[in-house]
Amino acid sequence: MEVPYIPKDAPFTGDQRAWLGGFLAGLHSRSFVVGEAAPANAAPVAARPIDILFGTQTGNSEELANDAAAMARTRNLKPRVSELDAISMDQLAEMETLLVVISTYGEGEMPDNAQLFWDALSANTAPRLESLEYAVLALGDTSYEHFCMAGKLVDTRLEQLGARRIANRLDCDVDFEEPSKQWLEATIPIGGEGGSFEEAPAPAKTGWSRRNPYPAKVIDNRNLSGPKSAKEIRHIAFDLADSKLAYEVGDALGVMPVNCADLVQAWLKRLGASFWDEVPGKDVVLGELLTRSLEISTPSQELLAGLEPLVKNQEFSHVFHDDDREALDAFLWGKDTLDLLNLKPDLKFDLTELLGWLKPLQHRAYSISSSPKAHPGEVHLTVAAVRWTYDGREHKGVCSTYLADQAPVGEPAGIFMMPNKAFRIPQDDDLPMIMVGPGTGIAPFRAFLEERREKSAKGLNWLFFGDQHRESDFIYEDELHEMSKSGLLTRLDLAFSRDQAEKVYVQHRMKENGADLFALLEEGAHFYVCGDATRMAKDVDAALHAVIEKHGNKTPEAAAEYVNDLKRAKRYVRDVY
Repeated sequence: MEVPYIPKDAPFTGDQRAWLGGFLAGLHSRSFVVGEAAPANAAPVAARPIDILFGTQTGNSEELANDAAAMARTRNLKPRVSELDAISMDQLAEMETLLVVISTYGEGEMPDNAQLFWDALSANTAPRLESLEYAVLALGDTSYEHFCMAGKLVDTRLEQLGARRIANRLDCDVDFEEPSKQWLEATIPIGGEGGSFEEAPAPAKTGWSRRNPYPAKVIDNRNLSGPKSAKEIRHIAFDLADSKLAYEVGDALGVMPVNCADLVQAWLKRLGASFWDEVPGKDVVLGELLTRSLEISTPSQELLAGLEPLVKNQEFSHVFHDDDREALDAFLWGKDTLDLLNLKPDLKFDLTELLGWLKPLQHRAYSISSSPKAHPGEVHLTVAAVRWTYDGREHKGVCSTYLADQAPVGEPAGIFMMPNKAFRIPQDDDLPMIMVGPGTGIAPFRAFLEERREKSAKGLNWLFFGDQHRESDFIYEDELHEMSKSGLLTRLDLAFSRDQAEKVYVQHRMKENGADLFALLEEGAHFYVCGDATRMAKDVDAALHAVIEKHGNKTPEAAAEYVNDLKRAKRYVRDVY
């Protein structure tokens, strides 16, 4: 496979409004010149096709793709929306106009439903695309080194294959929703001679969202971990009441956090400021801004760049300028933004400049751990509260400890639904499910099992679960035993890594039971993974390849193609983070 070269000075310009407006205006102008009178007896012009392809891990790119399609329909265009992995190179070669909306996840990786497309596009066998015109909208997070890398790769590779770029690629940070609104609201004037211009209405949006979260009352908040556990995993339930919020198993829940009051006070003390100090250009006081509006825990790239020349810390400057991301990550490990400000405790800051380096406080997404059929009017989460100590000060995960400490039963928390259509139980209730979800990765599989119980599904259900110690980390033990006793959970394989001298993980249990696992895949089983993307999901993927290679009597290449076929059929899907 060839990976295309991307020059460092590739032009990435424009704002989202101009990007979409110019893109769709360019398309429309090919068949109609704005302001030019159409003949009175002219036949209706057939809608021009436009292919809108998306690659997504959490659903944002799919939502934007559907929004783009709604807008395209108002401009005499015929949109065809699909995920990238569903498109072959032969189909791509037949397209005339293409819009790609793609997110980047992890450390510059393609989303799961775009990897096969990228493998084919970047191969030597990819077709020439001189007849294709295209544009790319990329989503990413500037907190990561490889910001919008998936979009950059696809954009450059299409150009290398001869496609003509209609508009410069737009790279969006995590706070993409407002630019997207402007993008959707941008209008293209249409009208004949002597007529008035009309504005195409933006697609109507109703209900609750990231910008308008629903204040759901917490109705359950309890620690699932045992007293000897090194972890704090909590079960949290919300009352949906009359919100009309609906979800399906496999979806995620967005939670809008509030920064810890102790951290806010530590910031104010460091700045020599008061909670009630006014902030130039803002309509809220400083304390409120730090509490509800700004990300004051995780340092942004802008903050790192702004602080480095001011604090004059030799180690910080060395790793920052050495272009060694691993060394920088090692330096930042355990530190939050306040730790960086304290690298030079007597340094005074220009408040407006410092606040400008902070990113907006973002929602956190959690896999839903309930079935709406089993718990009408409720939604449940399984959340690990993150806590650690650095330099004598307690540090806390922004949203996990907000839920643990500041969202007791009876209090409201801002939530909204995040559909994940790619992570669903089989439509055929008789098909087997194999689920791998250690730790909090069990969350969606609790929901899957509840859903199958409510539907009286007959398909076999096999769960691989594990954590550190069985005595203290076997969350939902009573529920799982009851599911096993009733026959709903056909098989449960456990891997508690610290209960024996040699660590045992879920991937080891997969290999130990490889013959049965492969046999179920041959019978049409769906294979699911949820949890840590950095290590666990990669180890599970390697184990799956090894099982198929051994028990299917296949070469490594044939085993890889077998796995790719599972992915194409949506029988191997992941919810990883």
